[in-house]
Amino acid sequence: MMTVTAEKMNSAPPEIARSPNILCLDIGGTLIKAATVNEAGSLVSDFITTQTPKPSTPEVISDLIEAVVKTLPAFGRVSVGFPGVVSRHHIKTAPNLGTQHWSQFDLEKDLSRRLKAPVRVLNDAVVYGLGVAKGPGRECVLTFGTGMGCALFINGSAFFGLELGQHNAVDDCNYDGYIGQAAYLELGLEAWNERAKKVLRSVQDLTNVDRLYIGGGNSRRLTFDLPPWASVVPPSAGISGGARLWRPDMDQWFRRTSELMGTTAEKR
Repeated sequence: MMTVTAEKMNSAPPEIARSPNILCLDIGGTLIKAATVNEAGSLVSDFITTQTPKPSTPEVISDLIEAVVKTLPAFGRVSVGFPGVVSRHHIKTAPNLGTQHWSQFDLEKDLSRRLKAPVRVLNDAVVYGLGVAKGPGRECVLTFGTGMGCALFINGSAFFGLELGQHNAVDDCNYDGYIGQAAYLELGLEAWNERAKKVLRSVQDLTNVDRLYIGGGNSRRLTFDLPPWASVVPPSAGISGGARLWRPDMDQWFRRTSELMGTTAEKR
């Protein structure tokens, strides 16, 4: 573990003064995952996985995160993958947590205050994709979990979160309901896989991407041979992708650290 002297702590920018490591959080409708990674995105701690509490209100989720991260190695910045639409200043939607609880909530500022470190939040499928999308060409990330996340990438950097999970798959049933965890429990493995085949083909027909990556907790349940343009990626991608949120080319998507925290980061 890197040792930072008091002199370096006083002279370094507040967001990296205490540790170059990054706390990465993946908030899901079923599980919340946490780990510390280095600046390259490699794990420097084990995963901590906890059940997402119900009701999944901002206060309850933040309280859990605040308690869980006390057991992890030191970090100087925080990255969060969130299951919904995330704007520059607040959460817009949280279909599998409760949009009524989360709409207009400033998760970045809340966690920055609690964890005494700057925080960046993006849609979880985008963060997942940042861990695997390398280019060249067009790439798509699908996450099969409580619902279905979707993000598009061009040349491994330009991205767009696509709320395909809320789009109708069949009649009045959206993709979250069609291929999500509740559908798996209702249908069983074989029938759920038949639906997964249809989803992959539909998404490919819609996006015409060069590569399609499948992640999320239920990706491990796929039993059929994937087409040559599709592959399953490891769960760690959702965590390691968080390291990319703090690269200089990502600054344009987030508020300045001084605006977010108000004052210089306090010693953790």
